[in-house]
Amino acid sequence: MRFRISQKVAVSVVFVAAMFMSIMDVTIVNVALPTIGRDFRVSPTSVDSISIAFLVSLAVFIPASGWLGDRFGSKRVMLTAIVIFTTASALCGLASSLSELVAFRVLQGVGGGMLTPVGMAMLFRAFPPSERIRASAILTVPTTLAPALGPVLGGLLVTDLSWRWVFYVNVPIGAAALVFGVIYLQRDDPPKSARFDLPGFLLSGIGLALVMYGVSEGPNLGWRTGKVLAAITVGLVLLAATIVVELRTVAPMVDLRLLTNRLFRASNGVVVLTSMAFLGTLYVVSLYYQNGRGLSPLASGLSTFPEAVGVMLGAQLASRVLYPILKPRKHITLGLSCTAISIGLLALLGNGSSLWWARALMFALGLSIAQVFVPTQATAFATISAADTGRASTMFNAFRQLGGAVGVAVFTSVIVAVGATHRVSGHSVANTSSYRAAFLVAAAVCALAIFAAVRISDEDAADTVPARRRRPTGAQRVPQPVGGSLG
Repeated sequence: MRFRISQKVAVSVVFVAAMFMSIMDVTIVNVALPTIGRDFRVSPTSVDSISIAFLVSLAVFIPASGWLGDRFGSKRVMLTAIVIFTTASALCGLASSLSELVAFRVLQGVGGGMLTPVGMAMLFRAFPPSERIRASAILTVPTTLAPALGPVLGGLLVTDLSWRWVFYVNVPIGAAALVFGVIYLQRDDPPKSARFDLPGFLLSGIGLALVMYGVSEGPNLGWRTGKVLAAITVGLVLLAATIVVELRTVAPMVDLRLLTNRLFRASNGVVVLTSMAFLGTLYVVSLYYQNGRGLSPLASGLSTFPEAVGVMLGAQLASRVLYPILKPRKHITLGLSCTAISIGLLALLGNGSSLWWARALMFALGLSIAQVFVPTQATAFATISAADTGRASTMFNAFRQLGGAVGVAVFTSVIVAVGATHRVSGHSVANTSSYRAAFLVAAAVCALAIFAAVRISDEDAADTVPARRRRPTGAQRVPQPVGGSLG
């Protein structure tokens, strides 16, 4: 006998599981890269292709995800994406050479590119506007917990088992999500969708992929390197062409007209800048712990993990208490201010700073960033119709993915420009000033997002604000029968 589960629960379970393994995959694999390079006997520069291949493939297929969900149904596309991602993860673990591993990572990116946008669209269709703050709190867990848990789990697996297990760990998660989804997700009847916009897919996918490649390789190869300059230049030209072509297309793959919606536009502005600051900071913190303080990957991950605890507590605080009281604009502005301060305080860390002080700041960062992501994700789709939710989710996730990649690239470049090491008494030692500079730049980027946040209209997002429960006054209390209640 099959238990009956509401679609809100069913979609939440499948989406969180799928998104968790997709996002965690990036940070957990980064921990294993040096070991993989030694195993396959390739240079550190070559092994970076494992991460680049995944990000580029992800960028290509994100734009198509909205159309696929509308054309074939969200359930079918979501489960297909889980199958592709899980199968590719198993193949990555079985790879016998770097070229095989890179090829399987491309396949992983195909599945990952469809998972998040389609899953987010399903989540916001299942929850009415008044309950989307709850959905956003659910959504925030994998997006912020996974990057922090990845280094911890990756360090354990690489140290005690094998690098192959950083891929195998996705298999049971994916299999469980697939079985649960097959049983409990309701089949949706997709509306008759427009024809596939091939020019839009090619221009946006290739353009986004080239920009992602360029910004990912820029800090490693140098921003003036021919390959990097060519990739970013051609990518930007293709994205510019995408804007021209898509605005003239009746049913575009990337519906840029959605940006005429002021609430959606302002929310995307917050997300892209906050993703730059937050994801870039997590990367810099890892470098500070390992290269600046000499911690192992596992110890670094454990010292970053308080951020995840802060997020989980902060998401509940945001959805249950602050959002109904402050409303979106004040709530997001407060969250951005606290996040910028938390990141800025990280710039005080030096060679001899207490790691407990660093962990406390990571907890504060998690608590603060929840006050940004939870309300922003709730408000972004408040005035987007159900028919446009799939394409809006595609754009929202493309901006977030690009923001994170640009943040990592920019802050890494700051470290390189200042100098990750310097000479003291004839010896080369870590230069913590470079990490301080990166944290200050990240704090400034986060502060810039406030200009987008103040453009968010509480009136536009009014349907997403739950009514505050109030205790009835004496005049409002229901009168009781004389002699007490019956029954």
